[in-house]
Amino acid sequence: MYEGAVQDLIDELGRLPGVGPKSAQRIAFHVLAAESEDIGRLATALTVVKERVRFCVVCGNIAEADTCRICADPRRSDRILCVVEEPKDVVAIERTREFRGKYHVLGGAINPIDGVGPDDLRIRELMSRLSGAEVEEVILATDPNIEGEATATYLARMLRGMGLAVSRLASGLPVGGDLEYADEVTLGRAFEGRRRIDA
Repeated sequence: MYEGAVQDLIDELGRLPGVGPKSAQRIAFHVLAAESEDIGRLATALTVVKERVRFCVVCGNIAEADTCRICADPRRSDRILCVVEEPKDVVAIERTREFRGKYHVLGGAINPIDGVGPDDLRIRELMSRLSGAEVEEVILATDPNIEGEATATYLARMLRGMGLAVSRLASGLPVGGDLEYADEVTLGRAFEGRRRIDA
């Protein structure tokens, strides 16, 4: 559509997740109109993140050292391990300020259609981590979709017989939502996860 460098930029931006052709074009023209200093800062940030950021050798979360800040924090409990799919899930859970244990990042979810099997995830690392640790409970916090459910089911089966309490995050109706707008799966999960109210 466009000549040379502009089309190359649009093509590269379009390869980013969640960026379609129209968004790629908008971003490219924003870059063209932006000040050189702004683009320089963006280029520097991209270069620095690729040079400095790696994955924690313990949990798989993003880190700038060998271990992430959560694994290095002595105030975090080693007895509870929360298993998530991606580092962004760690951030989401941390925002709640409810969890004081440690994490294990799988690096995705089982998805046979995309060719992602158990061997493509950090499941071996999880099992070796659990074998010599003082972990008492494993919380499976994978996404509440088909791939996340398949991954949680697979992990629950693997963890059976290890003497660990294995739990799954509850799912159901969002706070402030209306029943009439809830889909059948969400409403069904809300019924399954209901709890008794003591009068």
